[in-house]
Amino acid sequence: MTHLTLPASTNVTWQESLVTRQQRELRNGHRGAILWFTGLSGSGKSTLAHAVEAQLHQQGCRTFVLDGDNVRHGLCGDLGFSDKDRQENIRRIGEMAKLFMEAGVIVLTAFISPYRDDRNRVRAMVAQGDFIEIYCDTSLDICETRDVKGLYKKARAGEIRDFTGISSPYEPPSHPDMAINTGIKSLDASVQQIVSEMKSRAVF
Repeated sequence: MTHLTLPASTNVTWQESLVTRQQRELRNGHRGAILWFTGLSGSGKSTLAHAVEAQLHQQGCRTFVLDGDNVRHGLCGDLGFSDKDRQENIRRIGEMAKLFMEAGVIVLTAFISPYRDDRNRVRAMVAQGDFIEIYCDTSLDICETRDVKGLYKKARAGEIRDFTGISSPYEPPSHPDMAINTGIKSLDASVQQIVSEMKSRAVF
């Protein structure tokens, strides 16, 4: 996989805010954080991210879910699924997630994000402890049985190119902050595991 090289903007100066991240977090009553859900299509990333958000919202947290398909309807609508476009997709999401976090929001991202380097690059954008990588560890067989969109069937038939897990690789996290077997563990139990981990990290 080739690394993405971006042109550097010129004639720009960083403008410091008069309101700090710490002040926003104090107002919100919790830290900003990035919960990065990764896994194969059908592994339960979106379902779990939205369920965690609902739980956090009930507890008074300021949250937002960035979902893979939704983002490709707008911000990343110009991107395909080549290696280069996948890298750019994750770079944009990482930058956006960082902005949400600096606003004191707990941002949950649900993207396949198949390459370790891309995920690690996002982790490196923020301070240690701000990025929590959650691996939805589910077998390809189980993911295919959940193929409600028919994407795996199309990929197996050669109708979709560069489909992760079939014709394009997925690199599991080497050392995720959390690994949840969503093929076995119930949704409620998975949510509680994540919420407990966030409390242990003093996110809220």
